[in-house]
Amino acid sequence: MPQKTVVVGMSGGVDSSVAALLLKEQGFRVIGLFMRNWEETDGSGACTAEEDFEDVRRVSDLLGIPYYTVDFSKEYMERVFSYFLAEYKAGRTPNPDVLCNREIKFGPFKEYAARLGADHVATGHYCGISHEGDVHRLLKAADREKDQTYFLNQLSQEQLKGVLFPLADLKKEEVRRIAAEHGLATAKKKDSTGICFIGERNFRKFLQEYLPAQPGKILTLGGEEVGRHIGLMYYTLGQRRGLDLGGRRGEEGRWFVVKKDMEHNILYVSHGDEGPLYSNGCLVSGFNFIPYAPAAAEFSCRAKFRYRQGEQGVKVTKIDDKSLKITFDEPQRAVTEGQYAVLYDETQCLGGGVIESTW
Repeated sequence: MPQKTVVVGMSGGVDSSVAALLLKEQGFRVIGLFMRNWEETDGSGACTAEEDFEDVRRVSDLLGIPYYTVDFSKEYMERVFSYFLAEYKAGRTPNPDVLCNREIKFGPFKEYAARLGADHVATGHYCGISHEGDVHRLLKAADREKDQTYFLNQLSQEQLKGVLFPLADLKKEEVRRIAAEHGLATAKKKDSTGICFIGERNFRKFLQEYLPAQPGKILTLGGEEVGRHIGLMYYTLGQRRGLDLGGRRGEEGRWFVVKKDMEHNILYVSHGDEGPLYSNGCLVSGFNFIPYAPAAAEFSCRAKFRYRQGEQGVKVTKIDDKSLKITFDEPQRAVTEGQYAVLYDETQCLGGGVIESTW
């Protein structure tokens, strides 16, 4: 049987490095492919993508695999970043990493990999996958703390076809141990955090470069003016930091954001009482079922409304093919418009969609 080729999306981090190593050990012909999705230098003038590509080069040379780089920055700007800006301008809080997976990593990347002769593509995501004929299921990772199925909730069956996730059964500490044992340059490299194109930079400062700020009033739900905001796009539901309201009512309790009125440019806050942050359900649009929608019009399962959250019991009512009403078993705090509601059963991710509103 001829050796099968797998193209690994290599980011210059430890996870994708170990994914490439494991696939080579399993007998695949491995090709590394580094994506440039954002063209910019950091504050010192150094291009961070160049540093990451240097780590890809070091790892690939050690493993003895060919490696290439491909520039998707134009596609990223058109398909991901433009959406990111539009959502913030509308007062919502988007998740560009979810969109990046659908529009770039399992879109143009997969097409490019096919031109390199790939039988499979692979990434360093912490999740599993099963292929049963033409049915592809997205499975939870063994390391539930690191499980990244949330970010892959928008992938179609065609996009999941032929995909491998070599880290499905590994915990993060095991991945670092494997990297260290094999002398990989990325073994102790710090994990990337935050939105990929912002990195470690100040979020507000970054956003100001693209969207003009419109300062306005900060009101309590009772209508009392307690301060001024610097632009609604810089605040999200439940936010406590950066409100500059600390000394108004002594030390008891904290101020936090409970609502944004885009029409009148008002930020609503509450002090101490978190009741206004809780909701009993949400409406979701653009829902992508993996692998397909259940036949029942109503069903119970579990859900996450942000990545770092435990699964919550819910009842789901299908409105149409892409729209759902999700009722929470217990009230949920700070469920935010623009984020993704992602459904799960015991072993797999059932898909996800964008939160449009709550009640």
